[in-house]
Amino acid sequence: MNKNESKYFNTAVKMDEALISLLEKKDIEYITVKEICDAAGVNRSTFYLHYENISDLLKETTQYILDKHFSYYDVDKRSVVRKLENSERNELIFITHEYLLPYLTFIKENSRIFKLAVKHFEVMNMDEVYGKMFKYIFEPILARFCIPEKERPYVIKFYLTGIFAIVMEWLKNNCEEDINLIINIIDACVMGERHKWIEY
Repeated sequence: MNKNESKYFNTAVKMDEALISLLEKKDIEYITVKEICDAAGVNRSTFYLHYENISDLLKETTQYILDKHFSYYDVDKRSVVRKLENSERNELIFITHEYLLPYLTFIKENSRIFKLAVKHFEVMNMDEVYGKMFKYIFEPILARFCIPEKERPYVIKFYLTGIFAIVMEWLKNNCEEDINLIINIIDACVMGERHKWIEY
């Protein structure tokens, strides 16, 4: 990364963090460019050098949050696609320690960002993100398990809503419980294996 790219990146991060901070206090329609610039410590000309409007910044901020999230996974996206296509069905389980540990670690270390994404789910277009996850990850898995196409949205909604409810309860308690306990609870609920309940 050269000096100009580094400068651009640092400015972008300041803008993203400024918008995140403001979204914690008010809805997007009440946020002004001046407030963003003041929070980021930049002038208006710098803002308009990078973005046409606040909507442009919001898109970038959403991607910033997603990139931050995905950085917790030591998984190559192409290897995931290959796994979906070539693995045995008993290997197509994503409710495992390998995937849940980075997911829950991100939530614990970035709880304010996660809460913000939940609060502004529609505004930040998170439904599109989950739509892509369904299309490229969950849909192929359910197809491999021969679940009829019409039933797949209901099945995945059941799993995701249940996991989300556990995560939100954990967040309500400020993530005090050990991550491995939460993994164990999710695993036991999803897989239906009562013997996996372990007291920590």
